[in-house]
Amino acid sequence: MRKQVIAIALCLLVPLGADAQQTRTYRWVDLDGIVHYGDSVPVEYAELPKQVLNEHAVTVEYLEGKKTPEQIEAERVAAVLRVAQELRLRADQTLLATYIDVDEIELHRDRRVELFQAQARVTELYLHNLRRRLTDLQRETTRYKPYSVNPSAPMVDPGLVQDIQKTKETIARHERNLLKFETDEQHIIERFDGDISRFMVLKGIS
Repeated sequence: MRKQVIAIALCLLVPLGADAQQTRTYRWVDLDGIVHYGDSVPVEYAELPKQVLNEHAVTVEYLEGKKTPEQIEAERVAAVLRVAQELRLRADQTLLATYIDVDEIELHRDRRVELFQAQARVTELYLHNLRRRLTDLQRETTRYKPYSVNPSAPMVDPGLVQDIQKTKETIARHERNLLKFETDEQHIIERFDGDISRFMVLKGIS
């Protein structure tokens, strides 16, 4: 009999406990600064920040309200700055782990610059030969119509015209490559100069 009474009492208590856990008390402040409490939030206050209180009136959760455009923009800027700081920290760690002193950075820079300069020299030599070939081809066309002043001259071979066009395109492509090598070389110098300056700051070198 006693076991049955205990079982019945437990059955009665369980729903009460479940209801207590589901009951939530909210606290919010309206636009006029008036504090409100309730087990639900009216629609007109739904976008305001709220606190969830337990049975002891202690805050157990914070619910953010609708953010203003200014708040959204401030969070975006803060996130960008946070990422930039993390990237800066990683770059500093890599810089310190890679080099022992400034001389080592300069040596690495000079080797990279020499590579671009070697590529530029090869390209310049190739361009010199291409331009000379183009001059020879254009000179050859003067023997044919419509480039020759001789009325009895034969018509130019289409293959010769095509060869000239391809040579011009190749020259233009390598001129772009040469410009890219020069630009990349300048970027490398600027990047390494920045690394040297940062390394000196991190190491306390004046």
